[in-house]
Amino acid sequence: MPTHLVWFRADLRINDNLALAAACRHQTARVLALFIATPEQWHQHNMAPRQAAFLQSHLNDLRRSLAEKGIPLLFEEVSDFNAQRDTVQQICEQHDVTHLFYNYQYEWNEQQRDRQLEKALDVVVCQGFDDSVMLPPGSVMTGSREMYKVFTPFKNAFLRRLKEGLPECVAAPARRESAIAAGEAIRLSYPQQPYDSGLFPDSEKAALARLRHFCQQGAGEYDTQRDFPAVDGTSRLSASLTLGALSPRQCLHRLLAEQPQALDGGPGAVWLNELIWREFYRHLMTYHPDLCKHRPFIRWTDNVRWRQDDSMFDAWQSGKTGFPIVDAAMRQLNETGWMHNRLRMITASFLVKDLLIDWRAGERYFISQLIDGDLAANNGGWQWAASTGTDAAPYFRIFNPTTQGQRFDADGEFIRRWLPELAHVPGKAIHEPWQWAEKSGVTLDYPRPIVDHKQARTAALAAYEAARTA
Repeated sequence: MPTHLVWFRADLRINDNLALAAACRHQTARVLALFIATPEQWHQHNMAPRQAAFLQSHLNDLRRSLAEKGIPLLFEEVSDFNAQRDTVQQICEQHDVTHLFYNYQYEWNEQQRDRQLEKALDVVVCQGFDDSVMLPPGSVMTGSREMYKVFTPFKNAFLRRLKEGLPECVAAPARRESAIAAGEAIRLSYPQQPYDSGLFPDSEKAALARLRHFCQQGAGEYDTQRDFPAVDGTSRLSASLTLGALSPRQCLHRLLAEQPQALDGGPGAVWLNELIWREFYRHLMTYHPDLCKHRPFIRWTDNVRWRQDDSMFDAWQSGKTGFPIVDAAMRQLNETGWMHNRLRMITASFLVKDLLIDWRAGERYFISQLIDGDLAANNGGWQWAASTGTDAAPYFRIFNPTTQGQRFDADGEFIRRWLPELAHVPGKAIHEPWQWAEKSGVTLDYPRPIVDHKQARTAALAAYEAARTA
């Protein structure tokens, strides 16, 4: 009787899991599941403690779901990817595994680990699957068979492929035998921090319910609501997608079930656009592995002379820059482990263009805090804001943090929520509270702006221009 081992990584669900479904198709095979935690590797990659707590909850949910199907989940904890590879080999030998099933990860280190493991497991059949994407990397290319470097033509080609035929979702496996005990709860040794399960669904069932509700109630209005942080206009499903508690194919099918015109630019199309951005960054990473190595896509931007200023970086991290929309956003991140996407762009632009601090410092800090921390999306977003990446904002496009606040939080509702020291500042004056305070003779318990935006913009333009012509 063959023994099939399913190695779970960033795919913590039983529904629409390509590796799990393939392992369970052989009706008489013995099926085992495995998850291997790597705390030392996570520490090297600055994994957020909230994300670790979220991961632990989903691991225990997965163990219960698999136990109901008669599939035990083995859990191991080792230091890093090298030890992870060795552990898979040992478990294959220990359980006489004949077939190993797993879903691909596209980051450089993970790809190297998998290639080395496949070579070492010469008597085990290894099968990998493109599970974390709607369409596999390499399936959406230019006419000359190159990876797109600009999002819009990639999106258009991607939509054409979807219209030719949607990727299928596979059902959860049938129960293989009577349910088994799930065993003791999994406890990760990595530092953890509490998160709000009301904001971030911490089970597969809850994530599916959130997806259904959003596609019914929110996706159709997403284009008009998504940019305003005081409005609950986003799905908050990014954390579930990052851990694989949801698949992008499930998101696509549920969206089209509720918003059937989304593929043709109708209601829901803008949320679909965000899902395609996620695909774009994943596809890019497979063709440009330097993106995993802290290198800019646009090489000349490595010549930018970044400022080393710990006090300014600390002010940005702690939400004490004197720019209310920036500070409210950073405090939201620090308090919840999540930040509204419009605010990610504003805060990233401020760090890089106003403070002239290396985008990689901001990228690392975000990953250290985000419950939805994802290398491809986080790197792509930061390189876009820093004008160093593919399809990046031109380096001369610099957000004005004050006007961004006035535009997207006009009445200051979001700002007041996160900056209680400004709660008494009236109306639109909250975007430049010091001007109001000086006119009103009021003392504020809030810092003055740490830079002059107009001067900072001039300095940033000069720094980029010098780098470009170097």
